[in-house]
Amino acid sequence: MVEVRGLTKYYGDFRAIHDVTFTAEHGEILGLLGPNGAGKTTTMRIVTGFMPATEGTVSVEGFDVVKEAREARRRIGYLPENPPLYHDMTVSSYLKFVGRIKGVAKSELDDALERVLDKCFLTDVADRIVSRLSKGYRQRVGLAGALIHNPPVLILDEPTIGLDPKQIIEIRTLIKELAGDRTVILSTHILPEVSQICSKVVIINEGTVAVEKSLKELAQGASLEEVFLRYISKESAAAAV
Repeated sequence: MVEVRGLTKYYGDFRAIHDVTFTAEHGEILGLLGPNGAGKTTTMRIVTGFMPATEGTVSVEGFDVVKEAREARRRIGYLPENPPLYHDMTVSSYLKFVGRIKGVAKSELDDALERVLDKCFLTDVADRIVSRLSKGYRQRVGLAGALIHNPPVLILDEPTIGLDPKQIIEIRTLIKELAGDRTVILSTHILPEVSQICSKVVIINEGTVAVEKSLKELAQGASLEEVFLRYISKESAAAAV
């Protein structure tokens, strides 16, 4: 479970997000939706502990990401928009390296590696150099790295950006399979992505939360695109008053 309360972030005089509040329950796939520049990535970086908030708190499985950073981070698997891979390593050696950094015990590392190779469909390329993989496979390697320590919370920032249609389908299918025994927060501006794999939606516009609802509640009698445009327009109009 992830609880976000009153997040505000300033970069100098610029306010990137303001009073962002939402909850992602255990077993839920929450779609963090908004146009480019809405504040999604800033929010994700604060939630994962990579960046401090100016104001507000984040709790991951009951642990504060600032006051109890070590315990909170142990429970998070994070896939940034551009996974920080070591391109001169093999897939297996890279994932073992990540596993050691994330505290996987030496006695459990081989089993953890086998689990994520199988889960992310990487077994056939385990001995390949990362730089020789397609973008879709590199994205899978990044996801496997996020899962190597078997975290209860998985946070994904634009996981399918830049992929071809076949790769997009593969990654979306994998994300759906990962849900159920963990909390997933998915940041994206791609509406079909949300409608196909998410159970709950948080729409952010101009740094604030426009709406937080289940997908079923949100899309009653209208397409997600219509709902999205309605809330973005509403928030934009309110901000202009």
